[in-house]
Amino acid sequence: MALSAQAALWFLPFLVPLCLYVAYTDLAQMRITNPTVLAMVAVFVVLGFFLFPLNVYLWQLAQLVIVLLVCMVLNAAGGMGAGDAKFLAAAAPFVALADVRLVMILFAAVLLSAFAAHRIAKHTALRRMAPNWDSWTQEARKFPMGFALGPTLAIYLALAAVHGS
Repeated sequence: MALSAQAALWFLPFLVPLCLYVAYTDLAQMRITNPTVLAMVAVFVVLGFFLFPLNVYLWQLAQLVIVLLVCMVLNAAGGMGAGDAKFLAAAAPFVALADVRLVMILFAAVLLSAFAAHRIAKHTALRRMAPNWDSWTQEARKFPMGFALGPTLAIYLALAAVHGS
């Protein structure tokens, strides 16, 4: 993994709660809140400055801008929700460019697991544990992607903490 274990270890205690909160709010309210993604950005801006050489730090911040612009276009075209776009942009600086392929594979696995878990819970007695979640009543094509996006970033950081450079 290209992300250093030291950086991942510093990011983990701040980002795991935010990632879990993203998963929860997307399940419960079908939204990813602005304060949450702004907190993610703040974590990177502050900690990243001390954890990375200046050129790497600036490139990671550039990734945020690039991903935000691409996701804004996708959102405008109806390809993704605004919250998902915000989260992806806020998560981009935490992912080393050399690890993007790994993160995409990880996301595919987490997405399949999250989708299966959500659909099973939605159509079984498990739904009674959280009967008022908005994600239960959405049309079939809508899925709370934060339920997969948040855990993907948390798992990536955990893997980097163990296997990072």
